[in-house]
Amino acid sequence: SVFLVMTNPYAHTIEPLDPQKPDHKFFNLKKLKDPRYDQLPFSIRVLLESAVRNCDGFLVKKEDVEKVLNWKVTQSQTVEVPFRPARVILQDFTGVPAVVDFAAMRDAVKKLQGDPEKINPVCPADLVIDHSIQVDFNRNLLSQLKMKTKTKDTKVHYLFHSSRSDSLQKNQDLEFERNRERFEFLKWGSKAFRNMRIIPPGSGIVHQVNLEYLARVVFEQDGYYYPDSLVGTDSHTTMIDGLGVLGWGVGGIEAEAVMLGQPISMVLPEVIGYKLQGTPNKYITSTDIVLTVTKHLRQVGVVGKFVEFFGPGVAQLSIADRATIANMCPEYGATAAFFPVDQISIHYLKQTGRDAEKLSYIEKYLKAVGMFRDYSNTAQDPQFTQVVELDLSTVVPCCSGPKRPQDKVAVSEMKQDFKTCLGAKVHQGFKGFQVAPERHDVRVPFQFNGAEYSLSHGSVVIAAITSCTNTSNPSVMLGAGLLAQRAVKAGLSVKPYIKTSLSPGSGVVTYYLKESGVMDFLSQLGFEVVGYGCMTCIGNSGPLPEPVVEAITQGDLVAAGVLSGNRNFEGRVHPNTRANYLASPPLVIAYAIAGTVRIDFENEPLAVNSQGKEVFLRDIWPTREEIQAVERQFVIPAMFKEVYEKVEKVNERWNSLKAPSDKLYTWDPSSTYIKSPPFFDGLTRELQTPKSITDAYVLLDLGDSVTTDHISPAGNIARNSPAARYLTSRGLTPREFNSYGSRRGNDAVMARGTFANIRLLNKFINKQAPCTIYLPTGETCQFSEFEIYTSPLLILAGKEYGSGSSRDWAAKGPFLLGIKAVLAESYERIHRSNLVGMGVIPLEYLPGDSTESLGLSGRERYTVIIPPQITPRMPVDIKLDTGKSFQAKMRFDTDVELTYFHHGGILNYMIRKMSEN
Repeated sequence: SVFLVMTNPYAHTIEPLDPQKPDHKFFNLKKLKDPRYDQLPFSIRVLLESAVRNCDGFLVKKEDVEKVLNWKVTQSQTVEVPFRPARVILQDFTGVPAVVDFAAMRDAVKKLQGDPEKINPVCPADLVIDHSIQVDFNRNLLSQLKMKTKTKDTKVHYLFHSSRSDSLQKNQDLEFERNRERFEFLKWGSKAFRNMRIIPPGSGIVHQVNLEYLARVVFEQDGYYYPDSLVGTDSHTTMIDGLGVLGWGVGGIEAEAVMLGQPISMVLPEVIGYKLQGTPNKYITSTDIVLTVTKHLRQVGVVGKFVEFFGPGVAQLSIADRATIANMCPEYGATAAFFPVDQISIHYLKQTGRDAEKLSYIEKYLKAVGMFRDYSNTAQDPQFTQVVELDLSTVVPCCSGPKRPQDKVAVSEMKQDFKTCLGAKVHQGFKGFQVAPERHDVRVPFQFNGAEYSLSHGSVVIAAITSCTNTSNPSVMLGAGLLAQRAVKAGLSVKPYIKTSLSPGSGVVTYYLKESGVMDFLSQLGFEVVGYGCMTCIGNSGPLPEPVVEAITQGDLVAAGVLSGNRNFEGRVHPNTRANYLASPPLVIAYAIAGTVRIDFENEPLAVNSQGKEVFLRDIWPTREEIQAVERQFVIPAMFKEVYEKVEKVNERWNSLKAPSDKLYTWDPSSTYIKSPPFFDGLTRELQTPKSITDAYVLLDLGDSVTTDHISPAGNIARNSPAARYLTSRGLTPREFNSYGSRRGNDAVMARGTFANIRLLNKFINKQAPCTIYLPTGETCQFSEFEIYTSPLLILAGKEYGSGSSRDWAAKGPFLLGIKAVLAESYERIHRSNLVGMGVIPLEYLPGDSTESLGLSGRERYTVIIPPQITPRMPVDIKLDTGKSFQAKMRFDTDVELTYFHHGGILNYMIRKMSEN
């Protein structure tokens, strides 16, 4: 680092932050004495500081610093700049395949006569295990088990007697039983690789733990202060932007390169200034605000851009509120959603028990370098590409759904909107279910625990308070608790067949819910703590009661899930809930009590209590002022300190896990969880010249908004699927299948799970099914039969291909199926970079072109001409066997991405680089 400072052309800007501590320095950007600096958006200042500090004339050049400093001009010129984030964060669904890749890369480097220990993170990497736990047990499943065992075994009956504590314990026990091998592998990784820290299962959700514990805000390392920044292998990494830490989600493949010291090559983004003003209505939650912002920014169009919040309304929002808005950044399509640090940020750091000495230098550094914000001071407002505004007083209570997070529905319009959705065509505005009018009011009776019930379209069968989006926010969690308290006192209850759950993002939530006295009331309504993790939001919702599933199937019902999550794409939450709505935690409880989404809360009672009294939602809904009073009293620093002081050691099961200490991993051929991937088979030191794609078949012809959940599901493995057949052939029973997300360390499972979503709509089939047409013969086949193709394969798609989670297996899986390119109208940012990372070519129709406008059936054979000299975003010729030809843009956006392509992918590039002497 001394050498880098000596060769850094900006070394003259280095000075001590405190003259009394001359060894603690920083790069003072004010000493650049450039008037452009004070006009830069605060998010761009973070990129500039990183470029100045890391300027070595090789990976980061002086010209790069000038490009960032000249942002006002260069923002519209598709200029490429390098960015070196301070750290990387991972969760276990993406972390396991990353560690698998690292282990395989060490093997590959050794084969090329390199030093395998060069494959090591050079920046801090935190991996939080939060995606593995499922809602296998909750109040209704426990009650069923209790009934089944009552006459057989009194000991078992006693075991299930107290469901409030049993659900959490049993889900955690089952999590370890299913995932022990994965956890042992991760523990090996934490020993074998430097700079990698594991936060054990049961600690919370990655982004909430990041917000409450891991975030530094300002780094102090190697004698230098600099802004905390990060990339993460989860698209909702942006949640940390709410605290003033610049971060966003990247593909797992790209994150691995960052961990190995490679800067991110990014197009310098435009920055949309989002001005907040006004004060929210006293009944409005932060969830209502974020769903309103999401729809608004989707309409503005912010894909690939930064959004930076400013204006007096920001001061009305707590850090938890800001983090909620920043969390859903992927749903409105931006790269980052930045709230610069202000005095409220410092107060939050105090509230969450951060060290007092660190707090002093955090504030001092940010003020010295011009990155500390006063939202009431308009003189601090930077220049933005564009400014859009939201008056917080105009926000109304709302949900989003039934199939996409950006489809906001005002609560007052939910009943009518669902009725419209029932009759609409399946892809009419992505909301329709195409149910015949005569079937809209069908009811299916069933028995549950000895009582008679009935289900209809819109019946709520899953109600989950889940996800870092909301469980990190004390205002909505305490709001849910106060509503539960008033509901119970009013004599209301939730029907027992509804699968209710509460999965907090950290132990702190449980702490303040108990201390404030609302936890018992939540439990009485069925919202007991079932685990600490993503759970229902990621698709780990677990089984529904059999009588409920039978009733849904019998009536072909559009049953509903209501969750306080951030994703509700088709097939994600549960196979039996075709309609899924995102809602605030209090609204989750309200819809659970009502038992249906077909209700107008303003004009219809929530329920009728045992005394025959109608109780309306407005009778029990708490105001913002009431919630804030409880929050001030019960959300205190001591809670955060107590929970996080022991977070890395408190899990006894994790502590007892044994893991090998070898630097090279010993692969177990019998393992169905961890397998050496074939990505580097046959890799040589020499580069292969990229070749044209000749006579490719189309594997799938897809429409708009195909998500990574469609491409590579994370949820349950269906018993009739190719992945299930593979696992059965390895001696496993269905109970041992676990989920696709948990199997991401095994390419044999994941290749067979590619496009396995039952809601996939392939135009070749013209119905929702996980299959396609084998074009040479016209036969219908499943995607595991990819071996029968000897020719290269293509995918045709519409707009927003690869929306949703930052899922590297959504690129790795198609790569293993033989997909050489995807031709789409547009791409989600992270998925496009994942395709590049795997050497799959992202082709984009020219403006105005599409599958339909060009008259493509998908049954043609395609030849994509790859010229010897390739430049970023260049058009290429595509010729069909019908004689037709057209052009498409090759979406390699930077020279660095072209380098990766020439190497066959980013990991191949890193292996060759690390194998050099």
